[in-house]
Amino acid sequence: MGSDMTLAELTKYEGSSPRPADFDSYWERALQELDGQPLDYELVPADFATPLADCYHLYFTGAGGARIHAKYVKPKRLEGKGPAVAMFHGYSCDSGDWADKVNYAAHGITVLAMDCRGQGGLSEDNLTVQGTTLRGHIIRGIDDPNPDKLYFRNVFLDTVQTARILMRMDHVDPERIGVHGLSQGGALATACAALEPRVKLAVPVYPFLCDYRRAWERDITTSAYEELHYYFRSFDPHHLREEEIFMKLGYIDIQNLASRIKAKVLFVTGLADTICPPSTQFAVYNKIRSEKELLVYHEYGHEYLPYLGDRTLRAFLKL
Repeated sequence: MGSDMTLAELTKYEGSSPRPADFDSYWERALQELDGQPLDYELVPADFATPLADCYHLYFTGAGGARIHAKYVKPKRLEGKGPAVAMFHGYSCDSGDWADKVNYAAHGITVLAMDCRGQGGLSEDNLTVQGTTLRGHIIRGIDDPNPDKLYFRNVFLDTVQTARILMRMDHVDPERIGVHGLSQGGALATACAALEPRVKLAVPVYPFLCDYRRAWERDITTSAYEELHYYFRSFDPHHLREEEIFMKLGYIDIQNLASRIKAKVLFVTGLADTICPPSTQFAVYNKIRSEKELLVYHEYGHEYLPYLGDRTLRAFLKL
């Protein structure tokens, strides 16, 4: 199946979803709140051992006081301060196996892989909201009058905490921090780079959480955005609140954060993606103003992308 637009059209597409007028002040206020959060963390030795790295479960206090878990993999052989990468996982999953992170540690790169609160890992979701939580996290908090209650606001802030914890580690060079993830993880890598300008390199792969109206306009009942369909079907069948809903989602739309990014970006997309439509992804890429490179997989969708692991590791080795 081909893209929802031609490549020429995609490279010019700027998105169709609204941006709240107070978007910048919304996130500045959120970051000020985060500045009040402690950067202390607890380490628990993992039951996974390797001669190449020390492996720990790391716990820290995230936005709103939630207990957030991450897998921490520290290279055993370090000379001075080295680079580090924050990794983020796909929707409803967790931080994954130790093995891929050990591969990075074998090359002298520290890894901190965060579990998203309330999904498949060990992080706590302590958000209390008004309204439904039907079908997933995009709409979690959408019915609450306070947009600060949106679930992904806190997750975006958790990614910033993850990067800042890496920057404070005595064996990590704070000027050599990268972020990486696929799908939801690609969105979180983008958000992290936007909200923590000291990040130097971001590698988002077919990112989720962008251009919600465009995603809804597509056939989303089998895509990652299906909860938007179910929300309107169950709670607003006449779409009386459509403008309000999409405006509120604008606070957690990564295309609206993209222009804040200072890092170098290697942006990866597949033109046959039916899970996260390519147009929604290009709405983000086209707004990035920092140094960037686009890696296109023409016949691939939301799936394994050949040679990407090699390309990504080579990029982070240059940190």
